[in-house]
Amino acid sequence: MSDFLNILHSNGALLLMGQYPMGPLGGVLCTLLLSFLALIFSFPVGILVGGARLSPWRWLRNTAACWVYLLRGIPLMMVIFWTYFCVPLLTGHDVSGFMTMLCTLVVYESAYVAEIVRGGILALPSGQTEAARALGMGYIRTLFSVILPQALYNSLPSLISQLVSIVKDTSLGYVINVPELTYAANQVNNQLLTKPVQVFAIVALGYYLINFSLTWLAEALEKRITTKRQAAVLTVKHTTHPFPLTNTQSH
Repeated sequence: MSDFLNILHSNGALLLMGQYPMGPLGGVLCTLLLSFLALIFSFPVGILVGGARLSPWRWLRNTAACWVYLLRGIPLMMVIFWTYFCVPLLTGHDVSGFMTMLCTLVVYESAYVAEIVRGGILALPSGQTEAARALGMGYIRTLFSVILPQALYNSLPSLISQLVSIVKDTSLGYVINVPELTYAANQVNNQLLTKPVQVFAIVALGYYLINFSLTWLAEALEKRITTKRQAAVLTVKHTTHPFPLTNTQSH
């Protein structure tokens, strides 16, 4: 136990925020920043791809399906290498490891966000779409004005659960020198040399605490959404039948 406390006391700052403010931000803060930015930027891409998966135009559905199946069918490590070598060729400039990993996660996670969005849309009653189309709304207006606000609200727990996967995926940024938590742990391990078990046990505990907190938040949101949904159903039933129905007897 004393080894763990000594490692945290002497290297806690490096594991928490890297070499910041004397150097680049790293450690836990870099992992969280990278994860949240990846989810934020992949979100609009995922909405577009998810909506395209359900569009009435076959060519658009097939294109979106190819995007989803391709990215979900290859390892994230391969996408990291492709981005690492292709982005500098396309831009003509060197790109930092952080930006390379961010671009990789945005592209890769957009396929998973798209499926979450598609599932949220399919979970809605078909009457929502039919009512909007009956009012003269086109597909795009129906999607963005009627369907998506409800679908995204219902998909919040799944999106937070996907953030858990993103947090774990950021550890692969180690191979391109992204100063996230795993990279910082390796720096600590190279300094100590004799305590790799203790160092990486601390890192595992850090990932667990982050992901446990996110999972708890997702479950709390899911319960709240379920409660609101049940309350809305009861309100509709009460509005439809404000008075109890009784059998009348004729004399």
